[in-house]
Amino acid sequence: MPAKSKQELLTVTHAEFEKLQTVLNELPAMLRLEKDEEDTSPKDIVGHRAHWIQLFLGWYQDGQEGREVHFPAKGYKWNEIKRYNADLRQNQAGLSWQAARSLLDTSHAELVALIESLSEEELYGGAMKGANNKWTPGRWAEAAGPSHYRSAGKYLRQRSRAFKAARPETAA
Repeated sequence: MPAKSKQELLTVTHAEFEKLQTVLNELPAMLRLEKDEEDTSPKDIVGHRAHWIQLFLGWYQDGQEGREVHFPAKGYKWNEIKRYNADLRQNQAGLSWQAARSLLDTSHAELVALIESLSEEELYGGAMKGANNKWTPGRWAEAAGPSHYRSAGKYLRQRSRAFKAARPETAA
């Protein structure tokens, strides 16, 4: 169930980020850059989550300043998310594990700073400017942050379990 207040949003954002950090810290080093059948590595997942927070922050800022908000990004439509994400993976191909982690940490800090800077009314009093839907800035922030953290954690735990099961010598 989505957060309905600033405090709930901050609580879920911090909690889901800490859970994800635990998963990332425990991820076997040999798995961090290993691609799955969809050509996605754990490093790609981390970079993706950091990037989507930055997209949200840009959407919010553009809406506040009265600029056109490009959803999900300029030149892409929502039904082209697979292509967008594939292009993102290609653009982030040179990122190291540490660089991806650093991007995620920085993006998370920027997300929390935005949430903390906004009032209850600004977060949940109405639709986000420029979004062309009824979602509030708080709901968009939750989708970009804690919801993405939760899905990343679930995926990475599954990858880690499968990796360890296939390579019992790495489980220690």
